[in-house]
Amino acid sequence: MPDLDKLNEAVLEGDWKTAVAVTEAAIAAGLAPLAIVTECLVPAMDEVGRRFECEEYFVPEMLLSARAMKASMNILRPLLAAAGAQPVGRVAIGTVKGDLHDIGKNLVGAMLEGGGFEVIDLGADVSPERFIEAVANGSASLVAVSALLTVTMPAMKTIVDAFRSAGLREKVKIMVGGAPVTQQYADAIGADGYGESAGAAVALARKLVAA
Repeated sequence: MPDLDKLNEAVLEGDWKTAVAVTEAAIAAGLAPLAIVTECLVPAMDEVGRRFECEEYFVPEMLLSARAMKASMNILRPLLAAAGAQPVGRVAIGTVKGDLHDIGKNLVGAMLEGGGFEVIDLGADVSPERFIEAVANGSASLVAVSALLTVTMPAMKTIVDAFRSAGLREKVKIMVGGAPVTQQYADAIGADGYGESAGAAVALARKLVAA
């Protein structure tokens, strides 16, 4: 039986080639795809988040770990879908209209996927209408909104208000984050939560989905 500790180590070290090899070997040996995710990838990405919080890891290390995790998930995702496995939740994530920055958004998206969520990445410069569409068609019940520029922060309130105007506010949880964003700002615009880091965003997403 393949040693999943090697997959855990590969993710922590950002070694995507080993992550692919161990994942393929585990599948060939008959290990359930969901077990690989829940028993290995989720704990590994949780540990990546912890190391980032403790400043043992920085953005480059997180990006490498995310790449290794995604390489494994690329193999597992179609198998999970075929088996009817349900994700922890479905999240539509994007950077607000007028803001083209996406590194932070990409990190949060990778951490969420590693945490067992299905992530619908809308990209950067995303209009309120595209966020609403992702919820209206039933794809997502959680929206994660990022802004890196102070001048684009008001677009977050526009998104919250747009969901309210569309009659969908009660059907979706909205979390916000980004360098200039604070808990106070999240509260002021009526968001459901604020994640100050990628790891904190995963914990918040789990809490919001459970609620």
